[in-house]
Amino acid sequence: MINSRYKKSEIIELKREYTEDIRKEIIAFANTNGGTIYVGVDDNGDVIGVEDCDALMLKIGNSLRDSIKPDITAFIHYDNLVEHDKNILKITVQRGTLRPYYIHSKGLKPSGVYVRQGFASVPASDMLIKDMIRDTDGDSYESARSLQQKLTFKRLKHEFDGKTLAFNDSQKRTLGITEFDDIYTNLGLLLSDQCPHELKIAVFQGTDGYIFRDRREIRGALLEQLYEAYAYIDNRNAVKATIEGLHRKDKRDYPQIAIREALLNMLVHRDYSYMASPTIGIYDNRIEFTSLGGLPPRTSLDDILLDGFSLCRNPKLANVFYRLELIEAYGTGLQKIMDAYKNKTVKPQIIVTTNAFKLILPNCNIDEPISEHNVPKISYQQEEQIINLVRDCGSIKRSDVDTELKVAQATSGRVLRRLVEKGRLKQIGKGRSIRYILSDTM
Repeated sequence: MINSRYKKSEIIELKREYTEDIRKEIIAFANTNGGTIYVGVDDNGDVIGVEDCDALMLKIGNSLRDSIKPDITAFIHYDNLVEHDKNILKITVQRGTLRPYYIHSKGLKPSGVYVRQGFASVPASDMLIKDMIRDTDGDSYESARSLQQKLTFKRLKHEFDGKTLAFNDSQKRTLGITEFDDIYTNLGLLLSDQCPHELKIAVFQGTDGYIFRDRREIRGALLEQLYEAYAYIDNRNAVKATIEGLHRKDKRDYPQIAIREALLNMLVHRDYSYMASPTIGIYDNRIEFTSLGGLPPRTSLDDILLDGFSLCRNPKLANVFYRLELIEAYGTGLQKIMDAYKNKTVKPQIIVTTNAFKLILPNCNIDEPISEHNVPKISYQQEEQIINLVRDCGSIKRSDVDTELKVAQATSGRVLRRLVEKGRLKQIGKGRSIRYILSDTM
């Protein structure tokens, strides 16, 4: 006859005796809405009893501490119940605050993460695991727990050793590579030898991108990708020799510092929540660096081009690169690129859309504006369209031009600069408050 006091439900689990499978039930309750496990009671609710509750509590406690991550012990309470002269171990599990909890040896995947579903504890789906991480860790990609926990850091340690910097468990926590219970974060994943992201490089014949000359997919730790990509591009950065009087003068197609900063910008500031690979396209007249994610929220192209402006999407990743002396100061990369072309006929271009960022470096040895190939031309009709918009509104922002012409930020910025240079518009304000009004001469 079933004992009504002990009845299996969504929040009650019955165990005739202790087995290691009890970990699944504890994890499931901690990941869902909590619950109670009675050890020494069979599925019918009959009391079987356990021999030594104290010894069993100790055994279970040690097992949970060693095998479940994050540490779940603060959410577990044990009671020794006596019924019909038989001991029952009552285990009360609260909903945890660092979900998802998982079997350490299995990792953050369905075989290691369980949730309560009806009367059963079942593996959580990949989507549910990600949702729990997002709910607990927030929306910051680099600070969230990595789904991959078996990570190694041979390349990163090599870089730290080269700078005589410590790289131990304490340093990993300080940098944000690990969090509570030494669990690896997504920052750790990016810097690890197991980094799942890759970088794609393609070399094209001519300027249209129809014929491939070569291509490369670069994998590994981000630092590995940085050095390999730079070496690959540098190997194709041709030198043009000219004779000035008695002296020979060599000039690279692309300033090396511009390539360096473009690569750093691509790796440090990209949105890693996108799994799609960033791409580098090498053409006869330009190099295009394209990554997904666009600009950080509430940031415009005008903002990032301001001298000294710094708003980093991945500040912890940037800090690691800063410590390794790859970044000298935050917010100076784009300015260094522009400065590298300061005395050049051709200039870099930036194209920004909602979900993408493209930086175009022109070939310094080809005196030909890259805008003819990859930046939309602005017609007289479009200029007049903007002038009429200013007349109607009194003043406009750059984003108003985005909407009016349905173009990217880089294109709208070019329209406004051209109209200012022609004396048709006047720029007022600074930073985010920049607006454009009709010139007094009109």
